[in-house]
Amino acid sequence: MFQPPAIIETEVFASVPERYRKAGQRCNWGNVNNGGRPTDSFLEGPSFDRAGNLYCTDIPYGRIFRIDAQGNFSLIAEYDGEPNGLKIHRDGRIFLADYKNGIMLLDPESGTVSEVIGRRHTESFKGVNDLVFASNGDMYFTDQGQTGLHDPTGRVYRYTAGGQLQCLLNNVPSPNGICLNAAETVLYVAVTRANSVWRAPLMADGTVSKVGAFVYMNGGAGPDGMAMDVEDNLAVAHAGLGGAWLYSKQGLTLAFVRSCKGDFTTNIAFGGADNKSLYMTESSSGCILKAQLPFAGRAMYSHAA
Repeated sequence: MFQPPAIIETEVFASVPERYRKAGQRCNWGNVNNGGRPTDSFLEGPSFDRAGNLYCTDIPYGRIFRIDAQGNFSLIAEYDGEPNGLKIHRDGRIFLADYKNGIMLLDPESGTVSEVIGRRHTESFKGVNDLVFASNGDMYFTDQGQTGLHDPTGRVYRYTAGGQLQCLLNNVPSPNGICLNAAETVLYVAVTRANSVWRAPLMADGTVSKVGAFVYMNGGAGPDGMAMDVEDNLAVAHAGLGGAWLYSKQGLTLAFVRSCKGDFTTNIAFGGADNKSLYMTESSSGCILKAQLPFAGRAMYSHAA
């Protein structure tokens, strides 16, 4: 039961072309969130459309990229925002968790970005981070901002398919990645600055109860983006540690997917012909990494019938 986790190696699938890199450039977002280092790009939010194209965000420069099956980048949108998480609706609409503006909507044909939810009760969000859709169209998203152990006031929201915004948690020290189990009875939240993943049971009335820690981690900056496979195993990108962990539904460590580039592995998505390939954004190098996993990822809402 407690064998050392398997090591799964990665390869580079794609890299931000030089024409899209802001070489040597500093920005306000990078000064606060990237240690003040020059930031030529910072990739996040990988998500596949039905045609097999991989979309990702570039947070500090308000850019959305589309990457084809051969690893070629196309710039789809560039706007005044800080897009982080990205998920595609089954009707083809692309939703963005924008740290600066709230939940936004991208039209992939025109590149137009418009507001979906900018504030709650006239109060601005702290800085939304990631999102996931339930099978009924409800959207769950995290509101991280600059929260952490010094300020455990990050929030988790549900935005129902009917347009109602509900706050489920308001005491999270840096809520980040978010996903649901197959039965949609449990919400998992990556709590970056506590280096843990929380497990939030969803009650019949839509609230949460007896929220607890699913796994504790160590090293790096902490857990970031997450994804589930068909066996209800949880894949967790660990920013700063250079890879992603794979946990069983009981919380046992199964494998570590090791970055072949830098250490800042920020988010993940399953894809490929058999959906067994795990794609991972490595933000310090501006690369998308790829690894083969033993189980297929669970179909995303974008691929629902």
